[in-house]
Amino acid sequence: MQRELAGQVVGTPPEGFEPRFVAGVDAAFPRSGGARARGRGDARECAAAAVVWDLVESRVVEERIVRLPVTFPYVPGLLSFREGPAVLAALAALDSPVECVLCDGQGRAHPLRFGLACHLGLLAGLPFGCAKSRLVGEAEPPGSRRGERSPLVHRGERVGTALRTRDGVRPVFVSAGHLMDLPTAERIVFRCGGGYRLPEPTRRADAAVGRVSKASAGGG
Repeated sequence: MQRELAGQVVGTPPEGFEPRFVAGVDAAFPRSGGARARGRGDARECAAAAVVWDLVESRVVEERIVRLPVTFPYVPGLLSFREGPAVLAALAALDSPVECVLCDGQGRAHPLRFGLACHLGLLAGLPFGCAKSRLVGEAEPPGSRRGERSPLVHRGERVGTALRTRDGVRPVFVSAGHLMDLPTAERIVFRCGGGYRLPEPTRRADAAVGRVSKASAGGG
């Protein structure tokens, strides 16, 4: 399925694409008395958050959290099948307009060039990009100053960018998904900076699912 759908990914944003409202999404798998983890095989529930960030006013517009049963096992490279239903449900629950989505997953920086940002972008019909960790490829460490970057290359193809979002902190790995190209994804990630390593929408979404996991661990 990933091989077939990869050919449907559009690698350019819509004409005149200048988003104001960017949603950050993240998912976790809480359990009572246990820790949050996306890779735990015994999880029964997925909690997903969608946080809408206003790029003009630098503020949260809306936040939604959805919890759904887990129906797919943990398999590296197939996170979209495990996290996708809850993430899409959280996006669907939003009342605010969303023009672009950032997620904690891969886009083209995937063994089959079809990571989470590509898959969910196709299903949601929205421009998707992503930033945080590296799944495949190699990149030279970028310079230590905010804004410095280096190519992420896999099997001779550039699939992403190692981008320094804050002086002296670890870079994030930016990868374009559906209706997105790499320069646009980099620009949006950089514009979403709030003084932290992660883009503000995904940082807020990560914190939201973290609160759900903490409540579950405490029996709340």
